[in-house]
Amino acid sequence: MNTEQRSNIIGKFAQIINEDRIALLEEKLQQRTRYLTVVLDDIYLPQNASAIMRTSECLGIQSLHSIQERNKHKINRDVVNGAAKWVELDCYSESIGRKACIENLQQQDYKVVALTLSEDCIPLEELPVDEKLALCFGCEETGLSEELENKADYKVQIPIHGFTQSYNVSVSAGICLYYLLNKIKDTEQDWQLNQEEKEMLLIDWLSKSTPAGCSLLEKYKEKCDI
Repeated sequence: MNTEQRSNIIGKFAQIINEDRIALLEEKLQQRTRYLTVVLDDIYLPQNASAIMRTSECLGIQSLHSIQERNKHKINRDVVNGAAKWVELDCYSESIGRKACIENLQQQDYKVVALTLSEDCIPLEELPVDEKLALCFGCEETGLSEELENKADYKVQIPIHGFTQSYNVSVSAGICLYYLLNKIKDTEQDWQLNQEEKEMLLIDWLSKSTPAGCSLLEKYKEKCDI
């Protein structure tokens, strides 16, 4: 889909969706990022996976990855509160899911960050943000898989000052994402989506903003010879 085709489709949706709605979508686009992404490694409690998804969407993170070699990703609708509609989730459910996920991240130039309690960790504050980061959070019972931990470019731990040995996984994600996003935005890194990504995402969001959006999108694509 080229620039002209994207512009035409956005224009057609603009004829049926009110200006305030479009302005809201465009405002949210300015805070969207793929510079930081999240990997859920066999999370088995739906409320935790859904809480991480909800937090990610609230902070503007557009893409997440779910490894499901043992535990199928299930959405808790009461917890996720509609966030799943606005983000992208790549799932890896085959027996080599972790390998496929790692390769996919590396192809997109992400540095793999393992959130773990290993002794050779660096504190969260020392994690560099000059490259794209994929934060990996592990299963509630057993933690991050050995395969992911061994493939990680960085091993990171959130400092703990109390007696309890670890944070809840969704709380860990919230702390890391909020801290790192603010740190990234204070740098000169190009963390926002590029213009093509913004336009493609706007088209997707526009199609989700009207009941007949999916069929209209297909109709508009046909008219644009896509």
